[in-house]
Amino acid sequence: MTDVVTKSFRGRDPVAEELSLSAEAEAALRQFSPERIVAYGVVQADMVELRGRVAQGEEWRRVCMDLAATALAPPESAVSPATPRTEANRLYRASAMIRMAQVMMIEDTDERRGIYEEAAELHARASEIAGGVERVLIDTPRGPVAGWYHRPRDVAPLGGVVVIGGVEGWAMDFAALGAALASRGVAAMVVDGPGQGETRLVHGHFLSRDWPSAYRAVVDELVDRVGNAPVGFVGNSLGGTVALRYAAIDARMAVVCDNGGPLDPGLARANSSFFRKMVAHCGRPSEDEAQAIWRTILPPRPDEPLPGALLVVHGAMDPLISTQDARTIFDRCVAADKRMVVFSDGDHCVYNHADDKNDLIADWVADRLEGARPGVGADALEQPDKG
Repeated sequence: MTDVVTKSFRGRDPVAEELSLSAEAEAALRQFSPERIVAYGVVQADMVELRGRVAQGEEWRRVCMDLAATALAPPESAVSPATPRTEANRLYRASAMIRMAQVMMIEDTDERRGIYEEAAELHARASEIAGGVERVLIDTPRGPVAGWYHRPRDVAPLGGVVVIGGVEGWAMDFAALGAALASRGVAAMVVDGPGQGETRLVHGHFLSRDWPSAYRAVVDELVDRVGNAPVGFVGNSLGGTVALRYAAIDARMAVVCDNGGPLDPGLARANSSFFRKMVAHCGRPSEDEAQAIWRTILPPRPDEPLPGALLVVHGAMDPLISTQDARTIFDRCVAADKRMVVFSDGDHCVYNHADDKNDLIADWVADRLEGARPGVGADALEQPDKG
């Protein structure tokens, strides 16, 4: 065979100095840094191509879908058939790009639902090939919760944790953390909680004042799967505050990790663009009602001791969560075993140190679960707005 196959890229082409970008392009490039995009599962080369082509004037969504199509039908497929490992990698790669296509969308349109469903289907196909990850749909009192169960290979789990993201980063975006946990013997139920991802866009399950009942059902499912071994909760961004609040009202939580959770989610109203996404998270009630829903998610008070160990992870250069707020959360939370780790140059959720952060969280969770008792404390659940 003497054919020459050329793989063409445009992301590093020079940008015309007089080029004027659309408001969406400027916002996307500002909000989705290279580190954040890669942390969400996009490979380095696709990140460079995406940001470069958008900076050259191309439309964000179109570039994302174009790169996804290239991942599914790469030029080198003419050279040799893909192995199963390469096929899985390509499917994961395409899924990540398709997820990026909808990040600037706020309204839950049919187009957005279709985009997210396609991303989930590709992620599921990749997981079937790669193994170790099961797509799940958990019934809860207010509707289904969708997610991905990362199970340890060849060993009984020493415990399990629920993992969630926030307003923008959702379950599939945290697959790397799920894999890190599973590799250490910890089962990870990485879910789209109420108002997130597939749970919201496909199944119409939004965040409400009754949000704890949904997570209780998820924890029940996790406990069944890990044989009553110790369990906990890991939350990222606004999900970090959800994890803290839930740990204060479910005594089974042997561990809880807050990575980037705010001190008061209700204060986000000052940021009109982000608050619009928070309102959409709740199914578009009035702004006052959305704020009231989010105010049911506050870090535990000193008179609400956590039943298990606490880890707070913070980036000192986080533009959304100040070091003072993160330290206030840490100081107010009462736990017999608690630790705070600050990355001096860390951005929001420490996306710029994704590997180190995932290793840190996974190692800490595995260590604390290994020494924890199953069913920590009495199994009790209070209402989130009590007191």
